[in-house]
Amino acid sequence: MRVAIAGAGAVGRSIAGELLENGHEVLLIDKAPSAIAVERVPLAEWLLADACEISALDEAALQRCNVVIAATGDDKVNLVVSLLSKTEYGVPRVVARVNNPKNEWLFNEAWGVDVAVSTPRLMSALVEEAVSVGDLVRLLRFSQGDANLVELTLAPEAALAGTRVGDVGWPEDTALVTIIRGSRVLTPRPEDVLEAGDELLFVAAPAREQELEELLSVRREPGDTGAPE
Repeated sequence: MRVAIAGAGAVGRSIAGELLENGHEVLLIDKAPSAIAVERVPLAEWLLADACEISALDEAALQRCNVVIAATGDDKVNLVVSLLSKTEYGVPRVVARVNNPKNEWLFNEAWGVDVAVSTPRLMSALVEEAVSVGDLVRLLRFSQGDANLVELTLAPEAALAGTRVGDVGWPEDTALVTIIRGSRVLTPRPEDVLEAGDELLFVAAPAREQELEELLSVRREPGDTGAPE
């Protein structure tokens, strides 16, 4: 996979390093000469250019990229890069960094953004996730399809503890994508039994989040051992 990253600061370089370790091709773009530190990510391609200019993106051959990541510290730049990547070069997947939470509403499909990553929101979500059991925590918003990545740690008294995945009537527009159990990452199967302490990751429509939380948190009534309808 070929990935272009606009912004070669600490964030962009860190992302590049991870992607390179996973065997992907990476191009880092930055207009500041001081940011061009080839020795820090020697396996990446580097381009000294303004990622908001068509000529620079032509030179970067953005049409050959599978993913573009707008990772600068300027939300205006990230929006322009996202829009150009999607509309002018048809990049299949555009990920954009949100620096100011007040601007998060702009990072949507209209601006070419497929996934918006808000650092302040993500940090607060991770804090909530670390201390919350039985509460739904929103981790990430996907612009396409109007969906969120949400997480809930199953409490011991939760209704679904001990229930098979295939027996649960999940809400519409909701998909259980991963079960994290201790050091294991499980791909959910119908026969898997949910256990207290499981971290459940869902992709869910915002309108279904309350329904999902109630399903996962409600206690069974005495004598009621059946699975939810």
